[in-house]
Amino acid sequence: MEGDRTEALQRMPIFGGVRQDTLAALLDTAATRTQLAGEYFFREGDRAESLFVLEIGEVEVFRLYDGREHVLARLGAGDCFGEMALLDLLPRSASVRALTPCTAIELSTASLFRLYETELEQFALVQMNVARELSRRLREADERLLQATRGRPQSAEGWARLYFAT
Repeated sequence: MEGDRTEALQRMPIFGGVRQDTLAALLDTAATRTQLAGEYFFREGDRAESLFVLEIGEVEVFRLYDGREHVLARLGAGDCFGEMALLDLLPRSASVRALTPCTAIELSTASLFRLYETELEQFALVQMNVARELSRRLREADERLLQATRGRPQSAEGWARLYFAT
């Protein structure tokens, strides 16, 4: 089972290029979280102390705005979430809820700090991979924003012209 988990992590973008012995050491300190459909891994505003690697199941990432839930993403087996905890040390920026029964590997920021203390090069590789993943997600968000606003005026003046012209 441990070997399977190590291989699964090696296929993930945030662990690309990380040595197998390093991943095995991270897994030794990792917890396994199981959530039933409808249960939360964490909620927006919670303290951020870990990232999750989804092994089984599907989750949705959402934020509350004006009293409504706005789904930002749906993630499945092989995806990770909560990785911002490794970089910004701020509270959770969104909630993650299981859509189906889920199993995830939970890697604490403390275990990654131990990696920093013992294997600086491997720690730097994980951090660089996390930054790449966040950059990829930011580009996707930018594209979605562009698609959502395409053809819409970006200023009050533009909205007024559109409204009064029709």
